[in-house]
Amino acid sequence: MKKSLRFGAAAIAAVATLSLASCGFGGSSGDSGGGDGSTTLDLLVPSYSDGTKANWETVIDGFEKANPDIKVKLEVQSWDNLEKVVSTKIQAGEAPDIYNGGPFAGFVGDELLYPVKDVVSEETYSDFQDSFLKNAEVDGTAYALPLIASARALFVNNALLDQAGVEAPTDWDSLLDAATKVSALGGGVAGYGMPLGSEEAQAEAAVWLWGGGGSFGDASEITIDTPENLVGAEQIKKMIDAGATQADPGSTQRSPLMDIFIQGKIGMQVGLPPTVGQIAEGNPDLDYSIVPIPTKDGSPFTLGVMDQLMAFQNDDDKKEAITKFFDYYYSADVYVPWVQAEGFLPVTKSGAEQLSGEEALKPFLDVLPDAQFYPSTNPKWSAADGAFKSLFGQLQTKPAQDVLTEIQAQVDAG
Repeated sequence: MKKSLRFGAAAIAAVATLSLASCGFGGSSGDSGGGDGSTTLDLLVPSYSDGTKANWETVIDGFEKANPDIKVKLEVQSWDNLEKVVSTKIQAGEAPDIYNGGPFAGFVGDELLYPVKDVVSEETYSDFQDSFLKNAEVDGTAYALPLIASARALFVNNALLDQAGVEAPTDWDSLLDAATKVSALGGGVAGYGMPLGSEEAQAEAAVWLWGGGGSFGDASEITIDTPENLVGAEQIKKMIDAGATQADPGSTQRSPLMDIFIQGKIGMQVGLPPTVGQIAEGNPDLDYSIVPIPTKDGSPFTLGVMDQLMAFQNDDDKKEAITKFFDYYYSADVYVPWVQAEGFLPVTKSGAEQLSGEEALKPFLDVLPDAQFYPSTNPKWSAADGAFKSLFGQLQTKPAQDVLTEIQAQVDAG
C-alpha cells in the first residue's frame, strides 16, 4: 500500500520533528554475526512521518537492552524509494531480515518470506485482529504481519442533522432520507459528501458496493461487474438523483470535500482517523459525531487498510532473533506508543483494548473486527484501482451497469 497510510501533519497524535538520516545496513544480510558473537538483524522501513526514525530507534533501544546478544540495524527510506531499494537489495542477495512495506505476494511467489507462524509466538499470532491477519494470507497461509491499520467511519454534523429533524443513519434508507432533508436546508449545504473523483474513487466505491453485499473479488479473480455490486452502484445514483449529495460528485475529490465538511457545510461524509485531528485544527467548535458507515441492511462494515511487516528467509540462524524482535515489538506497552506516535490504529486485540478509552479513536476501533480489504494480493488489483479512479465518477451521468462493465473490461485488459 504505497503511501496508503501516511497521515503526515494530520495525524491524531503529534510526532517528533526530527530529520531523517537513513542508516545503511553496511553489510550482507547473510552475515548473522556482529563480530562479538551477537546476531544482527537488518530492518528496512518507510518514513511515515518526521518522527519515524526516532520512533523505531526507541523500540530498538528497548529491545537491545532486553536482548543484549541481538543488534538491530535500521534503514529508513521514503515511500517513493522503498520498493526500488528493497528490489535492489534482493537482487544483490542482501534482502533485509525484516521489512515494513505494502505488497508482498510477489515475495511469497519467489519463496523469499517466512510464514508468520514461523517467526512469532502463538501468543503474538493470536493477538492480531482476525480480519487483518486473514488479509495477510496467500493460499491460506499468512506471510506478513499486520503492522498498522486505518479504517473508515461516518462523520456526522450534529447541528445540521438536528436542524433537518433527522438522526444519524444506520442503513441506506435512513441515510437517503437524512441526506435529502439536510440538503433541503439550502444555503450551500449538502446532505452527504460523495467523492467520486480520481483521488480515491475506489474507496468510495467500496463503501457502497461492499455495503450492499458486493466485493472486488479475491486473490485469484477481480470481480467488479456483478449483480451484487450493481446494487451499491445504483444506490449511489439514487443518492445523486435525489439531490442528497454535493454538486458534481463525479469529479469531486475526497480531501477538499472533507475540508467543506470541516467548515460545517456537509451533513455527513465518510472519513478517516486523521479527520479528527483536521477538525481539531480547522474548526474545533464543530459539533460532530462519528458513527459506523450505513449499509444496505445496517450490518457492520468498514473499509480497512493496512501495511505489513515481513521476514525474509536469509539465514535460519536469525529466525529465533526475528521471533524475539516481533514478540517484543507487538507487546502492548511497546506497540501502542509506536502506533500512537505515528497516528495509526493498532492491529492487535490488546492494542485496541489499551486504546479503548480514547474517545476520538473508539468509533474506528469498534469497527476494526468487521474490516474488509482491497484484494491487493491479486496481480490485477492495480489495474482495478486505476479503472475505478478513471471511470467510476461517470456514475453521475451514465447507467450504473455501463460503468461497472467498463471497469471490468479495463481490468480484464490488464
